[in-house]
Amino acid sequence: MANKRDYYEILGVSRNATPEDIKKAFRRLAVKFHPDKNQGDKKAEERFKEASEAHDVLSDATKRQQYDQFGHGFAAFANAGAGAGGPFRGGNPFGGGPFGGAGGSGFEDQTFSGFGSAGPESFQDIFGDIFGDAFRDARSRQQKPGGGGDGPRGGTRSRGADLRYTITITFEEAATGAEKTISFVRQRTGKEETARLAITIPSGVKPGQRLKLRGEGDAPPGGNQMGDLYVIVNVAEHSLFRRVENDVHLELPISFVDAVNGSMCEIPTLTGKATLKVPPGTPSGQIFRLKGKGFPSVGQGGAAMGDMLVKVLIDVPRDLTDDQRELLKRFAAGARPGAMVKSFQDKVERLRKK
Repeated sequence: MANKRDYYEILGVSRNATPEDIKKAFRRLAVKFHPDKNQGDKKAEERFKEASEAHDVLSDATKRQQYDQFGHGFAAFANAGAGAGGPFRGGNPFGGGPFGGAGGSGFEDQTFSGFGSAGPESFQDIFGDIFGDAFRDARSRQQKPGGGGDGPRGGTRSRGADLRYTITITFEEAATGAEKTISFVRQRTGKEETARLAITIPSGVKPGQRLKLRGEGDAPPGGNQMGDLYVIVNVAEHSLFRRVENDVHLELPISFVDAVNGSMCEIPTLTGKATLKVPPGTPSGQIFRLKGKGFPSVGQGGAAMGDMLVKVLIDVPRDLTDDQRELLKRFAAGARPGAMVKSFQDKVERLRKK
Protein backbone atom coordinates (compact mmCIF):
# COMPACT_ATOMS: atom_id res chain seq x y z
CA MET A 1 0.00 0.00 0.00
CA ALA A 2 2.76 2.43 0.96
CA ASN A 3 4.52 1.92 -2.39
CA LYS A 4 1.50 2.67 -4.54
CA ARG A 5 1.99 5.59 -6.90
CA ASP A 6 -0.47 8.44 -6.99
CA TYR A 7 -3.22 7.73 -9.53
CA TYR A 8 -3.02 11.21 -11.02
CA GLU A 9 0.74 10.82 -11.42
CA ILE A 10 0.28 7.43 -13.11
CA LEU A 11 -2.04 8.92 -15.74
CA GLY A 12 -0.02 12.12 -16.00
CA VAL A 13 -2.96 14.44 -15.25
CA SER A 14 -3.59 17.13 -12.68
CA ARG A 15 -5.96 16.72 -9.74
CA ASN A 16 -8.51 19.00 -11.40
CA ALA A 17 -8.45 17.00 -14.64
CA THR A 18 -11.78 16.57 -16.38
CA PRO A 19 -13.25 13.11 -17.07
CA GLU A 20 -12.31 13.62 -20.72
CA ASP A 21 -8.68 14.36 -19.73
CA ILE A 22 -8.59 11.17 -17.66
CA LYS A 23 -10.06 9.10 -20.49
CA LYS A 24 -7.60 10.44 -23.07
CA ALA A 25 -4.63 9.92 -20.75
CA PHE A 26 -5.61 6.33 -20.07
CA ARG A 27 -6.19 5.53 -23.73
CA ARG A 28 -2.74 6.84 -24.58
CA LEU A 29 -1.11 4.67 -21.91
CA ALA A 30 -3.27 1.64 -22.68
CA VAL A 31 -2.30 1.70 -26.34
CA LYS A 32 1.37 2.17 -25.46
CA PHE A 33 1.59 -0.58 -22.85
CA HIS A 34 -1.00 -3.05 -24.09
CA PRO A 35 0.35 -6.61 -23.58
CA ASP A 36 -0.48 -7.54 -27.15
CA LYS A 37 1.98 -4.91 -28.33
CA ASN A 38 4.57 -5.75 -25.69
CA GLN A 39 4.63 -9.53 -25.57
CA GLY A 40 6.83 -10.85 -22.78
CA ASP A 41 7.52 -7.36 -21.41
CA LYS A 42 6.64 -7.64 -17.72
CA LYS A 43 7.34 -3.97 -17.09
CA ALA A 44 4.89 -2.91 -19.79
CA GLU A 45 2.31 -5.32 -18.39
CA GLU A 46 2.67 -3.79 -14.93
CA ARG A 47 2.37 -0.26 -16.35
CA PHE A 48 -0.76 -1.35 -18.19
CA LYS A 49 -2.35 -2.78 -15.03
CA GLU A 50 -1.27 0.26 -13.03
CA ALA A 51 -2.90 2.62 -15.54
CA SER A 52 -6.04 0.45 -15.61
CA GLU A 53 -6.32 0.64 -11.83
CA ALA A 54 -5.88 4.41 -11.84
CA HIS A 55 -8.48 4.82 -14.57
CA ASP A 56 -10.99 2.59 -12.77
CA VAL A 57 -10.87 4.87 -9.74
CA LEU A 58 -10.54 8.31 -11.31
CA SER A 59 -13.16 7.74 -14.01
CA ASP A 60 -15.80 6.98 -11.36
CA ALA A 61 -17.03 10.15 -9.64
CA THR A 62 -17.73 8.43 -6.31
CA LYS A 63 -14.47 6.49 -6.22
CA ARG A 64 -12.53 9.59 -7.23
CA GLN A 65 -14.06 11.64 -4.42
CA GLN A 66 -13.20 8.93 -1.89
CA TYR A 67 -9.66 8.62 -3.25
CA ASP A 68 -9.14 12.38 -3.11
CA GLN A 69 -10.23 12.35 0.53
CA PHE A 70 -8.60 9.16 1.80
CA GLY A 71 -5.92 8.24 -0.72
CA HIS A 72 -4.76 4.64 -1.03
CA GLY A 73 -5.53 4.08 2.64
CA PHE A 74 -9.23 3.91 1.91
CA ALA A 75 -10.34 0.26 2.07
CA ALA A 76 -12.29 0.46 -1.19
CA PHE A 77 -9.02 0.75 -3.11
CA ALA A 78 -7.04 -1.86 -1.23
CA ASN A 79 -7.70 -4.44 -3.93
CA ALA A 80 -8.30 -2.15 -6.90
CA GLY A 81 -7.03 -3.73 -10.06
CA ALA A 82 -7.24 -7.28 -8.71
CA GLY A 83 -10.10 -9.52 -7.71
CA ALA A 84 -13.67 -8.29 -7.69
CA GLY A 85 -14.25 -4.74 -8.81
CA GLY A 86 -11.07 -4.45 -10.89
CA PRO A 87 -10.47 -2.33 -13.97
CA PHE A 88 -13.29 -1.47 -16.37
CA ARG A 89 -16.00 -2.32 -13.89
CA GLY A 90 -19.21 -1.15 -15.50
CA GLY A 91 -17.74 0.14 -18.74
CA ASN A 92 -15.08 -0.23 -21.41
CA PRO A 93 -12.65 2.70 -21.11
CA PHE A 94 -11.78 2.83 -24.78
CA GLY A 95 -14.63 4.98 -26.00
CA GLY A 96 -16.06 8.42 -25.65
CA GLY A 97 -18.59 7.14 -23.16
CA PRO A 98 -20.90 4.10 -23.14
CA PHE A 99 -20.39 1.41 -25.72
CA GLY A 100 -22.63 -0.50 -28.04
CA GLY A 101 -23.47 -1.30 -31.61
CA ALA A 102 -24.70 0.47 -34.69
CA GLY A 103 -28.22 1.53 -35.57
CA GLY A 104 -31.31 -0.66 -35.45
CA SER A 105 -32.41 -2.85 -32.60
CA GLY A 106 -29.59 -5.33 -33.14
CA PHE A 107 -31.00 -7.82 -30.61
CA GLU A 108 -29.64 -11.09 -31.93
CA ASP A 109 -29.45 -12.47 -28.41
CA GLN A 110 -30.25 -11.37 -24.91
CA THR A 111 -28.87 -12.88 -21.74
CA PHE A 112 -29.51 -12.03 -18.12
CA SER A 113 -27.22 -12.95 -15.29
CA GLY A 114 -27.28 -11.38 -11.83
CA PHE A 115 -24.11 -10.06 -10.29
CA GLY A 116 -23.01 -10.41 -6.66
CA SER A 117 -22.45 -7.61 -4.20
CA ALA A 118 -18.73 -7.53 -4.96
CA GLY A 119 -19.40 -6.08 -8.42
CA PRO A 120 -20.65 -7.14 -11.83
CA GLU A 121 -17.82 -9.56 -12.64
CA SER A 122 -14.36 -10.49 -11.50
CA PHE A 123 -11.26 -8.71 -12.77
CA GLN A 124 -10.39 -11.79 -14.81
CA ASP A 125 -13.78 -11.92 -16.53
CA ILE A 126 -13.88 -8.23 -17.40
CA PHE A 127 -10.24 -8.11 -18.42
CA GLY A 128 -10.76 -11.16 -20.61
CA ASP A 129 -13.88 -9.79 -22.29
CA ILE A 130 -12.24 -6.52 -23.29
CA PHE A 131 -8.70 -7.62 -24.01
CA GLY A 132 -8.97 -11.39 -24.08
CA ASP A 133 -9.15 -11.66 -27.86
CA ALA A 134 -5.87 -9.84 -28.21
CA PHE A 135 -4.21 -12.19 -25.74
CA ARG A 136 -5.74 -15.28 -27.34
CA ASP A 137 -4.59 -14.22 -30.77
CA ALA A 138 -1.12 -13.49 -29.45
CA ARG A 139 -0.91 -16.99 -28.03
CA SER A 140 -2.19 -18.45 -31.31
CA ARG A 141 0.49 -16.64 -33.26
CA GLN A 142 3.13 -17.96 -30.87
CA GLN A 143 1.81 -21.49 -31.35
CA LYS A 144 1.69 -21.11 -35.13
CA PRO A 145 4.80 -19.18 -36.14
CA GLY A 146 4.95 -17.97 -39.66
CA GLY A 147 1.19 -17.90 -40.04
CA GLY A 148 -0.16 -15.62 -42.71
CA GLY A 149 -2.06 -12.41 -42.10
CA ASP A 150 -1.71 -8.68 -41.98
CA GLY A 151 0.90 -6.68 -40.13
CA PRO A 152 4.43 -7.44 -38.96
CA ARG A 153 3.30 -9.86 -36.26
CA GLY A 154 1.53 -12.16 -38.71
CA GLY A 155 -2.01 -13.45 -38.30
CA THR A 156 -5.18 -11.40 -37.86
CA ARG A 157 -7.50 -11.12 -34.96
CA SER A 158 -10.37 -13.49 -35.65
CA ARG A 159 -12.88 -11.76 -33.40
CA GLY A 160 -13.43 -8.21 -32.23
CA ALA A 161 -13.41 -7.15 -28.57
CA ASP A 162 -16.53 -7.28 -26.43
CA LEU A 163 -17.80 -3.96 -25.06
CA ARG A 164 -19.93 -2.83 -22.16
CA TYR A 165 -22.52 -0.14 -21.70
CA THR A 166 -24.04 0.69 -18.30
CA ILE A 167 -27.54 2.15 -18.41
CA THR A 168 -29.69 3.41 -15.53
CA ILE A 169 -33.47 3.08 -15.71
CA THR A 170 -36.23 4.09 -13.32
CA PHE A 171 -37.87 1.77 -10.82
CA GLU A 172 -41.08 1.87 -12.84
CA GLU A 173 -39.27 1.12 -16.12
CA ALA A 174 -37.78 -1.99 -14.52
CA ALA A 175 -41.35 -3.15 -13.83
CA THR A 176 -42.92 -2.30 -17.17
CA GLY A 177 -39.95 -2.57 -19.54
CA ALA A 178 -38.60 0.25 -21.66
CA GLU A 179 -37.34 1.19 -25.11
CA LYS A 180 -34.03 3.06 -25.00
CA THR A 181 -31.60 4.47 -27.53
CA ILE A 182 -27.94 4.39 -26.55
CA SER A 183 -24.97 6.17 -28.12
CA PHE A 184 -21.47 4.75 -27.97
CA VAL A 185 -18.07 4.51 -29.60
CA ARG A 186 -16.67 1.36 -31.17
CA GLN A 187 -13.94 0.25 -33.55
CA ARG A 188 -15.01 -0.37 -37.12
CA THR A 189 -13.00 -0.34 -40.37
CA GLY A 190 -9.81 0.32 -38.40
CA LYS A 191 -11.06 3.48 -36.71
CA GLU A 192 -13.50 4.68 -34.09
CA GLU A 193 -17.07 5.45 -35.03
CA THR A 194 -19.96 6.85 -33.07
CA ALA A 195 -23.13 4.80 -33.37
CA ARG A 196 -26.65 4.63 -31.98
CA LEU A 197 -28.58 1.53 -31.05
CA ALA A 198 -32.24 1.04 -30.08
CA ILE A 199 -32.62 -1.57 -27.34
CA THR A 200 -35.55 -3.14 -25.54
CA ILE A 201 -35.26 -3.64 -21.79
CA PRO A 202 -37.74 -6.35 -20.74
CA SER A 203 -40.12 -5.96 -17.83
CA GLY A 204 -38.99 -7.42 -14.53
CA VAL A 205 -35.28 -6.77 -15.07
CA LYS A 206 -33.26 -6.68 -11.84
CA PRO A 207 -30.32 -4.41 -10.94
CA GLY A 208 -27.05 -5.76 -12.29
CA GLN A 209 -28.58 -7.96 -14.96
CA ARG A 210 -27.23 -7.68 -18.47
CA LEU A 211 -28.37 -7.88 -22.06
CA LYS A 212 -26.05 -9.52 -24.55
CA LEU A 213 -26.19 -8.11 -28.07
CA ARG A 214 -24.29 -10.28 -30.49
CA GLY A 215 -22.07 -8.66 -33.07
CA GLU A 216 -22.46 -5.12 -31.70
CA GLY A 217 -18.91 -4.81 -30.31
CA ASP A 218 -15.61 -3.98 -31.97
CA ALA A 219 -14.59 -5.24 -35.37
CA PRO A 220 -11.20 -6.98 -35.56
CA PRO A 221 -8.55 -5.58 -37.91
CA GLY A 222 -8.85 -7.55 -41.10
CA GLY A 223 -11.52 -9.84 -39.66
CA ASN A 224 -15.27 -10.04 -39.89
CA GLN A 225 -16.36 -11.61 -36.60
CA MET A 226 -17.65 -8.77 -34.45
CA GLY A 227 -17.41 -8.72 -30.70
CA ASP A 228 -20.52 -8.54 -28.54
CA LEU A 229 -22.04 -5.72 -26.50
CA TYR A 230 -23.12 -6.25 -22.90
CA VAL A 231 -25.62 -3.72 -21.59
CA ILE A 232 -25.49 -3.68 -17.79
CA VAL A 233 -28.75 -2.47 -16.24
CA ASN A 234 -28.79 -0.29 -13.14
CA VAL A 235 -32.13 0.55 -11.51
CA ALA A 236 -32.51 3.87 -9.71
CA GLU A 237 -33.79 3.82 -6.15
CA HIS A 238 -37.39 4.86 -5.58
CA SER A 239 -38.50 7.41 -3.01
CA LEU A 240 -41.37 5.19 -1.79
CA PHE A 241 -40.98 1.64 -3.09
CA ARG A 242 -38.50 -1.07 -2.18
CA ARG A 243 -38.09 -4.28 -4.17
CA VAL A 244 -37.67 -7.71 -2.57
CA GLU A 245 -37.44 -10.39 -5.27
CA ASN A 246 -40.58 -9.63 -7.33
CA ASP A 247 -42.56 -8.04 -4.49
CA VAL A 248 -42.82 -4.31 -3.90
CA HIS A 249 -42.80 -3.01 -0.33
CA LEU A 250 -44.45 0.27 0.67
CA GLU A 251 -44.74 1.90 4.09
CA LEU A 252 -48.03 3.76 4.53
CA PRO A 253 -48.27 6.26 7.38
CA ILE A 254 -51.82 6.94 8.62
CA SER A 255 -53.18 9.10 11.40
CA PHE A 256 -54.13 7.78 14.82
CA VAL A 257 -57.78 8.63 14.09
CA ASP A 258 -57.77 6.72 10.78
CA ALA A 259 -56.26 3.70 12.50
CA VAL A 260 -58.99 3.75 15.15
CA ASN A 261 -61.94 4.50 12.88
CA GLY A 262 -60.68 2.87 9.68
CA SER A 263 -60.28 4.60 6.34
CA MET A 264 -59.99 4.19 2.58
CA CYS A 265 -56.45 5.14 1.52
CA GLU A 266 -55.35 5.93 -2.01
CA ILE A 267 -51.85 4.58 -2.59
CA PRO A 268 -49.43 4.65 -5.55
CA THR A 269 -48.47 1.46 -7.39
CA LEU A 270 -46.02 0.71 -10.17
CA THR A 271 -48.70 1.23 -12.80
CA GLY A 272 -51.01 3.84 -11.29
CA LYS A 273 -53.15 4.16 -8.16
CA ALA A 274 -55.02 1.72 -5.97
CA THR A 275 -57.40 2.00 -3.02
CA LEU A 276 -56.55 0.21 0.23
CA LYS A 277 -59.20 -0.37 2.88
CA VAL A 278 -57.76 0.03 6.38
CA PRO A 279 -60.18 -1.62 8.85
CA PRO A 280 -61.03 0.05 12.18
CA GLY A 281 -58.56 -0.79 14.93
CA THR A 282 -55.64 -1.52 12.58
CA PRO A 283 -52.41 -1.71 14.59
CA SER A 284 -49.14 -0.13 13.56
CA GLY A 285 -47.04 -2.61 11.58
CA GLN A 286 -50.00 -4.39 10.01
CA ILE A 287 -49.17 -5.57 6.47
CA PHE A 288 -51.70 -5.70 3.67
CA ARG A 289 -51.03 -7.63 0.45
CA LEU A 290 -52.19 -6.40 -2.95
CA LYS A 291 -52.03 -9.35 -5.32
CA GLY A 292 -50.32 -8.90 -8.68
CA LYS A 293 -49.13 -5.33 -8.01
CA GLY A 294 -45.43 -6.22 -7.98
CA PHE A 295 -42.81 -7.04 -10.62
CA PRO A 296 -43.20 -9.66 -13.34
CA SER A 297 -40.61 -12.39 -13.80
CA VAL A 298 -38.30 -11.65 -16.72
CA GLY A 299 -39.56 -13.29 -19.87
CA GLN A 300 -42.91 -14.30 -18.39
CA GLY A 301 -44.83 -11.06 -18.73
CA GLY A 302 -47.88 -10.99 -16.47
CA ALA A 303 -47.91 -14.76 -15.96
CA ALA A 304 -45.91 -14.61 -12.73
CA MET A 305 -46.46 -11.29 -10.99
CA GLY A 306 -45.18 -10.36 -7.57
CA ASP A 307 -47.35 -8.60 -4.99
CA MET A 308 -47.31 -5.24 -3.25
CA LEU A 309 -46.91 -5.41 0.53
CA VAL A 310 -48.20 -2.33 2.32
CA LYS A 311 -47.06 -1.84 5.90
CA VAL A 312 -49.20 0.52 7.95
CA LEU A 313 -47.40 2.90 10.29
CA ILE A 314 -49.47 4.94 12.74
CA ASP A 315 -48.37 8.55 12.86
CA VAL A 316 -48.79 9.52 16.53
CA PRO A 317 -49.46 13.26 16.89
CA ARG A 318 -47.16 15.29 19.12
CA ASP A 319 -48.47 18.83 18.97
CA LEU A 320 -51.86 18.54 20.65
CA THR A 321 -53.85 21.32 22.25
CA ASP A 322 -54.84 21.14 25.90
CA ASP A 323 -58.43 20.40 24.90
CA GLN A 324 -57.32 17.52 22.69
CA ARG A 325 -55.20 16.03 25.45
CA GLU A 326 -58.10 16.28 27.88
CA LEU A 327 -60.35 14.44 25.44
CA LEU A 328 -57.78 11.67 25.07
CA LYS A 329 -57.50 11.32 28.86
CA ARG A 330 -61.25 10.96 29.13
CA PHE A 331 -61.19 8.41 26.32
CA ALA A 332 -58.39 6.41 27.97
CA ALA A 333 -60.17 6.36 31.32
CA GLY A 334 -63.12 4.45 29.88
CA ALA A 335 -61.36 2.40 27.17
CA ARG A 336 -60.47 -1.25 27.55
CA PRO A 337 -56.96 -2.41 26.58
CA GLY A 338 -56.54 -3.38 22.96
CA ALA A 339 -55.74 -6.95 21.91
CA MET A 340 -51.98 -6.40 21.73
CA VAL A 341 -51.78 -4.61 25.07
CA LYS A 342 -54.03 -7.21 26.72
CA SER A 343 -51.90 -10.07 25.37
CA PHE A 344 -48.72 -8.44 26.66
CA GLN A 345 -50.21 -7.78 30.09
CA ASP A 346 -51.33 -11.41 30.37
CA LYS A 347 -47.84 -12.67 29.53
CA VAL A 348 -46.27 -10.37 32.11
CA GLU A 349 -48.74 -11.56 34.74
CA ARG A 350 -47.90 -15.21 34.04
CA LEU A 351 -44.20 -14.46 34.42
CA ARG A 352 -44.83 -12.85 37.81
CA LYS A 353 -46.67 -15.93 39.05
CA LYS A 354 -43.80 -18.31 38.24
